[in-house]
Amino acid sequence: MNDSGQSAGSSARSKRKDARRNQQALLDAAAEVFVGSGVDAPVRDIAARAGVGVGTIYRHFPTRADLVVAVYRHQVDACAEAGPALLAAGPTPHAALVRWVDLFVDFLVTKHGLATAMQEDSACFGPLHTYFLESLLPVCAQLLEAATASGEITSDLDAYQFMRGIGNLCVGADSDPRYDARRLVALLVAGLRRPH
Repeated sequence: MNDSGQSAGSSARSKRKDARRNQQALLDAAAEVFVGSGVDAPVRDIAARAGVGVGTIYRHFPTRADLVVAVYRHQVDACAEAGPALLAAGPTPHAALVRWVDLFVDFLVTKHGLATAMQEDSACFGPLHTYFLESLLPVCAQLLEAATASGEITSDLDAYQFMRGIGNLCVGADSDPRYDARRLVALLVAGLRRPH
């Protein structure tokens, strides 16, 4: 391959990388706006937060449902990627589990209308729920297994039961200021500790 072919290839890769980075920034901005204003927030607010024009958002996400689905998947991916990173960073598997559960609770409590918006379009909700489970169950299982193997927790809970329990404790947390889901989830996680 000649030099012009190599530079064209690296230029195309660079543009794809830039496009991916821009799309990630746009999804982060949309997630922040959704947390503050719900999924019905004006697209211009998302564009302003992302520092792009409204047309850019519509070019990537022609409908609001497309944007909501992309934000949901983006947040699931971030939560899934955090598990192994927290485990590698230490200091202990239990500490990694606690930090990951905090991220998971953030996701559940701050999605402000994402679940409702998706349930309105059941064709959209089914595949996303499957994506959620397939992405997060293995991560949760890995963290539980590591904390069990290190002797920090005793757990006969499987990842599904644990995540479902956390999810149930988070229901309604965004609409009732007197309810502290984080405190109850912390009690659930503390209950896994092996007695000394």
